[in-house]
Amino acid sequence: MVTGLLILAIWWGASAAGLFPTGTVPAPDEVARAFGHEIASGRLLDDTIASLFRVAWGFTGAVVTAVPLGLVIGRQARPRAALLPWVNFFRSLSPIAWIPFAIIWFGVGDPPAIFIIFLATFFQIVLATAAASASVPKVYYRVGEDLGLRGAGVLLHITLPAILPQLVTALRVAIGVAWMVVVAAEMIAVRSGLGYLIVDARNGLRMDLVVCGMITIGTIGIALDLVFARLARIPSVRWGFER
Repeated sequence: MVTGLLILAIWWGASAAGLFPTGTVPAPDEVARAFGHEIASGRLLDDTIASLFRVAWGFTGAVVTAVPLGLVIGRQARPRAALLPWVNFFRSLSPIAWIPFAIIWFGVGDPPAIFIIFLATFFQIVLATAAASASVPKVYYRVGEDLGLRGAGVLLHITLPAILPQLVTALRVAIGVAWMVVVAAEMIAVRSGLGYLIVDARNGLRMDLVVCGMITIGTIGIALDLVFARLARIPSVRWGFER
């Protein structure tokens, strides 16, 4: 809180002293007025909902498909040898590089942005899940065999609970990546959302709106991180850090 007030005071003082070239960095009061206008008009809320909608679909799709694949890769030698090099290959590609293909394949709108978010998080979650499942102590599986667990039962009742702490941490990182990527995708592939708000304001030389969008993006990013940090404190998750 104190740091934020200090930054605000420095920003205000620099603006009042004319240290920034005209039209480059808006004063805090200009940004505050832009916030008030965007909130009153409902545009800021609409753009925020649009961005969160795309992140929710892309991220959820990645989690639902990547976690099972990561479990298989982490526990089975043949799938790991066949798929892991390709997972690493595609993970190394910037998701932004897929934007031209996304627009050609899906057109302009929600689908290309959701596709980009999916790609940005899918391979990252696969690798994190595979690495975590490969590190599960073998004694867990011996106990599972003694209890009669086989096949999918081993994955569901042993591997998945054992890797939950690492998985939640991986998801916490992935949601941050998804939130950054949606902003970049919205600057190119859609005509709504916080990314589009920023690029539209830039084109209109409304730097106060640009800062307004940036502050909103950063605030929501912090909120998303806090949600996943809270998940890591659930007792069924925390036990893995204490073993």
